[in-house]
Amino acid sequence: MSPLRIGIVAGEASGDILGAGLLAELNRRFPGIAIEGIGGELMQAEGCQSLYAMDRLSVMGLVEVLSRLRELLGIRKSLVTHFEEHRPDLFIGIDAPDFTLNLEGKLRSIGIPTVHYVSPSVWAWRSKRVFKILKTTDLMLTLFPFEAKFYEKHAMPVEFVGHPLANMIPLEADQAGARSDLGLPQGQRIVALMPGSRGGELKYLAQPFLDTARWLLKRHSDLVFVMPAANQQRFDHLRELLDRDYSDLPIELVLKRSREVMTAADAVLLASGTATLEALLLKKPMVVAYRMAPLTYSILSRLVKSDYISLPNLLADAPLVPEILQDEVRPEILGPAVEQALLDSDDSSNLKHRFVDIHHQLRQDASKKAVDAIVKLLQVRGRLDADSGF
Repeated sequence: MSPLRIGIVAGEASGDILGAGLLAELNRRFPGIAIEGIGGELMQAEGCQSLYAMDRLSVMGLVEVLSRLRELLGIRKSLVTHFEEHRPDLFIGIDAPDFTLNLEGKLRSIGIPTVHYVSPSVWAWRSKRVFKILKTTDLMLTLFPFEAKFYEKHAMPVEFVGHPLANMIPLEADQAGARSDLGLPQGQRIVALMPGSRGGELKYLAQPFLDTARWLLKRHSDLVFVMPAANQQRFDHLRELLDRDYSDLPIELVLKRSREVMTAADAVLLASGTATLEALLLKKPMVVAYRMAPLTYSILSRLVKSDYISLPNLLADAPLVPEILQDEVRPEILGPAVEQALLDSDDSSNLKHRFVDIHHQLRQDASKKAVDAIVKLLQVRGRLDADSGF
């Protein structure tokens, strides 16, 4: 048979991480595989030819999407045309459901098998989307067990694969080593400030987080603060903000290296998102915060049915970590929560034991398990021989 051709689209940094792991496993099993679509630096390093810059798909919030809608629709239309002319054996959409599910549906309608990696939050809001997914997607790969149970109830082909980060991150993090690598003091308490990787997140969270650092420093003069920036653009933005308004604070700004920063920290103040899972796997007490455009929040707050927004609480189905939202995101509320997180940084804390249990649950060798499921689909659809891929 001719070399396997894979179409793939990821929409943001977390999808790039997942996609890179998936592509590495596919490359291992199928040397010479052809991969094209949209991916970031990590996926491109695994051989993905990216037809557009991935950050063109990274848009936060309902309101914010409207200003970019024409561009996004244009990209999707051109991808459909491209994959019609250069048909892949399989298309994989990674997260970004509002973009990728529609793309999957159009490609499936012309006979291309489709896989969606990372379930949209159908269990939390817009649950009727599952009926659309049934029409657009041949196989759903979920990172978390509670998601797979939801799809099984709707007779959707699904595989719980675990989360790649659970295998990438050791069960015991080397805090001293991370501090040494980053040039941070060993004997002081360190708080990581992580207001997010997207421009919209920084807009709403960077200043409240820095104001909280100032609030904490007045009460705990020994604290050290470290803030990672996702890329050079975010670094420059934060550098300008720090120099202009927060030059009095002892804050170490670091380019990338967010996992090392969390590993070095005793507690983490961070935006809701995949970073909360990394903090959990690193067994770090955390305070989760989120703000967005008021109109976006007003719409979403009426649609969301879940009791929690952060992954630690969703996975535990319990309020393990504080979640502070919208108008509550201010120093007098964030500060005391971070103080409590610092108290929970003891290795014997119940919180850390709960985090260890969840780590084991998610440690499934996700990329291998995902490719196993993809291979079975390709075999059923006649794209691979029955003994291929193992």
